[in-house]
Parts: sequence; structure tokens; C-alpha cells
Amino acid sequence: MLKTLSKSLSILALVVAVAACSESSTPVEGKQYRTLDTNLATYRLPQVTEIFSLSCGHCRNLEPMLPALEEQTGEKLGKLHVMFNDSAKIAAMIFYTAVMQSENGKVPADMKDSLFALVQDRDLDGEAKKAELDRIFHSRDMVSPYELDKTQQEQLFRYLEVAESVSVEAQINAVPTFIVNGKYEVMVSGHQGIDEIAETINYLKTK
Repeated sequence: MLKTLSKSLSILALVVAVAACSESSTPVEGKQYRTLDTNLATYRLPQVTEIFSLSCGHCRNLEPMLPALEEQTGEKLGKLHVMFNDSAKIAAMIFYTAVMQSENGKVPADMKDSLFALVQDRDLDGEAKKAELDRIFHSRDMVSPYELDKTQQEQLFRYLEVAESVSVEAQINAVPTFIVNGKYEVMVSGHQGIDEIAETINYLKTK
């Protein structure tokens, strides 16, 4: 009896040990990330690039957490505005007009917050929204998207062309998300928080 019990306990211990070894924190393709059908290396995106939209509430909520994500991944995140519908395209024009006029192409955090709030404000009508948009840009000594000269318009179109090409080739259909090494998309919905997203990004950086 004791022999049988001892043998059973040994088998149980082995099963537990095998189960523990099989559990892994390694991100799983199809759950935490996917491999893009098209390699985006030709676009020379930053190693880790957030794909977002000013019209996305989840993107706005994620924004204050991005510095922590940068710290945990050791990367300065790139930022690309998605272009998957007409609303996103209009928002992209607003965003890239700010990018063009910001130091090193980095839109100040307070300006981004103002642009998120404006684009997502459903109570403002067309004229009131235009007036607020002008105010946001003018308060920072920038011209608004309505005031771009021909040279600035051409510069804006180049930004939009890249954003649209990446959106289409990467088959982005939900934001926020992240592109790593131009080859992988982080599936944000497969994570419980910033810490887990950072783990996946760090894994993909070396993959």
C-alpha cells in the first residue's frame, strides 16, 4: 500500500513538474501577436511604432501610459496615424499638420490631448470645430490644416501617402496597435495591461 502510494505521489510530482515546464510566458502567435503578410522594412518605421487614430477613445486612454511603455521597452515609440476610413483620414490630416510643425516631428503631449478631445467631441458643429482647431494651432504659433500653402500641402500628402500605404499593407483594422521591426503586429486585445504589452514587444524586438 505504501509502495503504491509512494509511486502515485511520484507520478503526481512528475505531472506537476511537466505542467510547470509547459507553462511559458513566451508570447504566442495568433494570440499576442501576428506576423504581417507584408514586410514594411522599406518604410523605415521606428523599431516600435504605435498605430493609432485621434478618433479612437482607446488610443486616447492609452496615451498617458506610453512613457511607461517606452521605459519598459527601451524604445522611443514612433507614431503612425491609421487611414482605414474617411474619418481616420481627416483626423490624420490634422495630426500630420501638427507633426510637420513640431520640433523633431514630436507633437507636444498637451497638443495631442487637445486634438484627441476636439476630434472626439460630438457636441461641436462644423464651424465651432474649425474655430477650435484653428485656436489649438494658432496658440502654438502654427498654421492650421486650413491654412497650409502649396509646399506644406505637398509635405502633408507625403505623410498621408506613407500612412495609407502602411495601413493597407499591414491590413490594420483596429487601433491602438504596435508594429515591431516592420514585421509583427502586437495584438493589444491579447494582453492584460502595459506590462504584458511590453513583454511582447521586447520578445518581438529580438525575434
